[in-house]
Amino acid sequence: MSLNKSIETLVSEYLPEFISIREHIHSHPELSFQEYETATFVSEKLTSWGIEHTTGVAGTGIIALIKGKNPDERIIALRGDMDALPIQEINEVSYASQNDGVMHACGHDVHTTCLLGAAKILQQTKDNWIGTIKCIFQPGEEKHPGGASLLIKEGVLENPTPQAIFALHVYPHLPYGKVGFREGQYMASADEIYIKVKGKGGHAALPHQTVDPILIAANLLVSLQQVISRNCNPLQPSVLSFGKIQGGNAGNVIPGEVKIEGTLRCMDEAWRAKAHEIIKSHTIGLCQALGGDADVEIPIGYPSLFNHPETTRRARQIAEETLGTEQVVTLDLRMAAEDFSFYTHVVPGCFFRIGTSFEDRFTFPVHNAQFDIYQQAIGIGVRMFCEIATQF
Repeated sequence: MSLNKSIETLVSEYLPEFISIREHIHSHPELSFQEYETATFVSEKLTSWGIEHTTGVAGTGIIALIKGKNPDERIIALRGDMDALPIQEINEVSYASQNDGVMHACGHDVHTTCLLGAAKILQQTKDNWIGTIKCIFQPGEEKHPGGASLLIKEGVLENPTPQAIFALHVYPHLPYGKVGFREGQYMASADEIYIKVKGKGGHAALPHQTVDPILIAANLLVSLQQVISRNCNPLQPSVLSFGKIQGGNAGNVIPGEVKIEGTLRCMDEAWRAKAHEIIKSHTIGLCQALGGDADVEIPIGYPSLFNHPETTRRARQIAEETLGTEQVVTLDLRMAAEDFSFYTHVVPGCFFRIGTSFEDRFTFPVHNAQFDIYQQAIGIGVRMFCEIATQF
């Protein structure tokens, strides 16, 4: 039996087990960098399958190595993230979250399951493929500074260094059975913006005795949109949004300060750095011009995600040969961010998506309290990981 046929057969045979694994992880979600039970569960599964692995990497991360024939000839890495979100699940299913206020609303339970499933099958077929597969079970994708950055600092891309790295992500807007790829720039960088507008508080009926930070903040929010519209090349995707403003406790009291929080999303790293400086200088300059002052912090977040063209092209070819050309689509650019991007700035990488909706069901978007998947899609994810890892 060919390797491809063996993988297809094993995926079909083990799919009920993989679905059970997903349901267990889904019902026991843990927040970023707190994936202790999840890591223990993953480690126990790997141990039971005889897979060599290291625990406690960057806290709760796990690195597993599966060695085929001539293990030094080629090194391929697969990554699955493990953390959940601070969302109260409202789905009425047997595997709903048992942890109050925490939910796998972004599909990381599926990603971990797909990687575990691939690991089991790769271990069983290791005499039929060449090289070493490095399976990275990563913590903290949803929280700054991103588990990927911490794992890289701890040497996850060394000893051995992969020739390429791959990750998948659930996609409720894509029907079950389909997978999506995009060469080159795919997702945006993501930086958090924290601004403190400082004024002078006082009585609202005596504004001439104050420096009103609410009025300054209002002017600032409007004028900051010019950072994008008048400084960024209109052909270069970029978004500046502010989602939180906080200041004052009473309608007749002018407060002493206002806090503003926002996000900057960019596709170009040079523009990203320039935008940081413009936001800082514009904010301070405007606030001082209106009699106040400002503190601005823009912690460096996730970089933009770049899918290595040749690597992505080859992964897409494998998908077309495995599932059929009609089942493979080209993804649109997304201004959302992913910390898998850290890997793609070090080694050639490909981040692709698997369809998880079915007959107009399971279409709630990620980060939604009703998000769920058509669980047969787990088989597609496992198979794609296995085929890419062994054929690339």
